[in-house]
Amino acid sequence: MSRRCDICGKGTQSGNSVSKSYNHTRRTWKPNLVEVKTEIGGTTMTLKLCTRCLRSGYVTKKV
Repeated sequence: MSRRCDICGKGTQSGNSVSKSYNHTRRTWKPNLVEVKTEIGGTTMTLKLCTRCLRSGYVTKKV
């Protein structure tokens, strides 16, 4: 299963962690994903969303 938001497509990013002595080591940043049950077109679906999409109101949680 991929670490990707179903709405905006935000995924894992990679780059360098830079220490105080300016040593570079590779690292990754993972998105803050949550699984949310929502109703789309009359059917209940479970989507993986980043919390920013959930907060922005792109989908509504099913209660």
